[in-house]
Amino acid sequence: MPLSSYGVLTARVVDVRREGAPDDTPHYQIHLTDNAGTNYRAAVNVKSAQAPSELLYFAADDFRHPLTARLPQAGSGWNELPTEPGGTSLDYIRANVVDRSQMRPVPPDAEGPNNDLADFLDHYVRRAQQDPSAHAYVFGEPWGPEDKADKIFGFKPGNGVHNVHMNQGNTGRFREDDGVWQDGGLLLHFPGENRWVAIFLAFQSQSWHTDDRTGHAIEGEAPPEQVPAPEPAAIPLQVIAAAVNPVGGGRENETVTLINASAAAVDLRGWKLADGRKNTMELPASEIAAGQTVQVPVSDGFQLGNRGGAITLLNPEGLKVHGVSYTDAQARTEGWTIVF
Repeated sequence: MPLSSYGVLTARVVDVRREGAPDDTPHYQIHLTDNAGTNYRAAVNVKSAQAPSELLYFAADDFRHPLTARLPQAGSGWNELPTEPGGTSLDYIRANVVDRSQMRPVPPDAEGPNNDLADFLDHYVRRAQQDPSAHAYVFGEPWGPEDKADKIFGFKPGNGVHNVHMNQGNTGRFREDDGVWQDGGLLLHFPGENRWVAIFLAFQSQSWHTDDRTGHAIEGEAPPEQVPAPEPAAIPLQVIAAAVNPVGGGRENETVTLINASAAAVDLRGWKLADGRKNTMELPASEIAAGQTVQVPVSDGFQLGNRGGAITLLNPEGLKVHGVSYTDAQARTEGWTIVF
């Protein structure tokens, strides 16, 4: 079954606390306060209880995605979210917020500066703490209010958010937490710079091919530890451009451009494109030669909205191969093609 509850906390960062690697499951602890003065603690995993122990980490210094325009009011505290596409909920795989090839394993704690997960989190979270206009958005599962003081920062009642990481494709006892559109993550907004920072975390034991209904790893897939992380350049077929707002606004002129970056031809029979709401369309039954591109007209209910969206490429087995997203600002100018 999925998480018992899911949503996003938006509040100001007021303090942080690092827990060392000798703990079985150390966390990076963040103390936050919302506009009403309610205190929260975000417990961010920095070490896995399952081998391999190092978490996968990626930070986008200038995160641009349509979900930022749909977030609740800054500082409004805890906001429960529906676990469904097209809204504000996170799904690493289906919302195209991060790709497995972008993430790297990072130790929880290591001697020296700027070389472990706590250091990397410090770099961004302490900046938000020092900026009075900055707000954090912490996606995950809530706990509390508790009838006791918080064990880390001492405020009462205890209250907070955990599971601030990918929450699907789990193994062992954590499989019961699987679900779609319920992934955790940390977004930081710096209004003075008009900039978003996004931090995504996952366990190396988690699968990146999961069932669209349950979030469980798809049966028959090799265990994650046996699958090397793909390099971006090693993905043969990729989405590289889209005309989402053609002159005149007609859907018949909307297109998606694919490139075959490999050294061999790719047969498109059985391949599909999916939009942000999981509407799909079949690609033409043709072949892309090595190094060539193809421009695919949009049809069959597949939608490229002018207010931001996502485009996902699915292979004949229905597995995600590549994905991109675009914002309303990118789609605003009529007639221009967005290049990814």
